Amino acid sequence: MTPDLPAILKQAFGPDAPPRVGVAVSGGGDSMALLVGLHAAGFDLAAVTVDHGLRAGSAAEAAEVGRFCAGIGVPHSVLSWQGTAAAGNLMDAARRARLRLIGAWAQGQGIADVALGHTADDEAETFLMRLGREAGLEGLAGMRRRFVAEGVTWHRLLLGVTRADLRAALRARGLGWIDDPSNDNPRFGRVRARQALATLAPLGITPATLGAVVRNLAAADAALTETLCRFVAAQVTTPAGDVVIGRAGFADLAPELQRRLLNAALRWISGCEYPPRAAKVADLLAGLAAQPDRTLHGCRIRAGRDTIRLTREAAAVATLRVSVGDLWDRWALTGPAAPGLEIAALGDEGLLQCPHWRETGLPRASLLASPAVWHGEALIAAPLAGLENGWKARIDCGAFAESLIRR
Repeated sequence: MTPDLPAILKQAFGPDAPPRVGVAVSGGGDSMALLVGLHAAGFDLAAVTVDHGLRAGSAAEAAEVGRFCAGIGVPHSVLSWQGTAAAGNLMDAARRARLRLIGAWAQGQGIADVALGHTADDEAETFLMRLGREAGLEGLAGMRRRFVAEGVTWHRLLLGVTRADLRAALRARGLGWIDDPSNDNPRFGRVRARQALATLAPLGITPATLGAVVRNLAAADAALTETLCRFVAAQVTTPAGDVVIGRAGFADLAPELQRRLLNAALRWISGCEYPPRAAKVADLLAGLAAQPDRTLHGCRIRAGRDTIRLTREAAAVATLRVSVGDLWDRWALTGPAAPGLEIAALGDEGLLQCPHWRETGLPRASLLASPAVWHGEALIAAPLAGLENGWKARIDCGAFAESLIRR
């Protein structure tokens, strides 16, 4: 029996389904089934394909998706990414590039919601990969059903449906799909996880059973998150983008909650998608008393008698310069713009030019890494250090409390 894709997708969106949906379509079976199901469900769609340039046939595959979309009356765009120039983890670089490119496309189209074709198989493969990285409860609690990134809300609507069932649904409609040969290349960790799942199937370890495990873990994760959110509301403040934690209350937290809180703070301050390795966080927690002034993940952690304060590490942003109007390390600055102005860290030289910085009540370390407006080597404004000159600074990455919740 093939799945009723329109019904599944409507239920996954729930009552707050967006009026218009962007669909990321590679041409593979998962994303084609997503496109077909959403179209059959009556959603107003726009489709987009990222041509990664990693294979000679990728442009032709993107064009084939375009022809299919034209046939069902769905507008389609192709975005290009030069994957051959990527360094490091190719699959991670490709994922980041897709989010960035599709996010910009969606905003340009006035689309606030984009659907992705991840399946129960993807969830199971991710679970195994994270097991191999010794992930904690957060990592093993499953892929996010909905999350916000690049100014767009992303939806994984098919995490309860297997890859085989989606292909069966396409066959039932007389439709085909494009098989990417990289999906069989054991060079990639996800392919090895897929192969491992086939080996584990005789033990009853399948995408369906792992999905049930993930749901159980997600329920436990949600309970811990609720406890942590209550602690943050009572014991944590975020002056000028720092995270300040009451030390006595922190000491009373269970070690797992301490770890989660530090990870969340390090991610929020640094802007990194991922936390540091678990061993580094464990070392930080174990050494707070002996080493009360540490750096990790582009942040500085100082444990005082009453508080633990995490701030941006000045060295991490010392060379970061952007034009006025662009986002600088989580910060948006507004004021009397003029040609040639840039935003960079205040630093030692800039702080010397802020005679009233002590009146702000902010530590010197925090201000060194704060945003300032420069014209060449001349300091124009340092809003957080008491030298406003008509300029204001605000955090542009959401409230810290929001970062605690899986999205």
